[in-house]
Amino acid sequence: MEYLNTIEPVTLEQFMPEVVSLKMQGWHVTQLCAARVPEGYELSYTFGREYDLRTLRLTVAEDQPVSSITQIFPSAFLQENEAAELFGVKIENIEKDYNGRLYRISRETPFKEKG
Repeated sequence: MEYLNTIEPVTLEQFMPEVVSLKMQGWHVTQLCAARVPEGYELSYTFGREYDLRTLRLTVAEDQPVSSITQIFPSAFLQENEAAELFGVKIENIEKDYNGRLYRISRETPFKEKG
């Protein structure tokens, strides 16, 4: 039996419609990974259904806001808070926004610096 495991680049305009479509098809969010890239941030949102995985990969500028998916997938609130707090990703309208207080860390956005 073969399982789906894809990484699909999407634009910011395609992102939310794709997220809604995945929800309507019975997918659930499994992880959010943030990484620094020369253009700003690469955000990989992975969704699962049974044994299949689909990752929506979004690249945004450092100061470009991204809409939270917590209105669609409430369980994403921890991962979105983490991306915002540790990397400085501008995620807007997170349900249960910890406003930079999720972790006890010695400095603000420790992973924001470009490598």
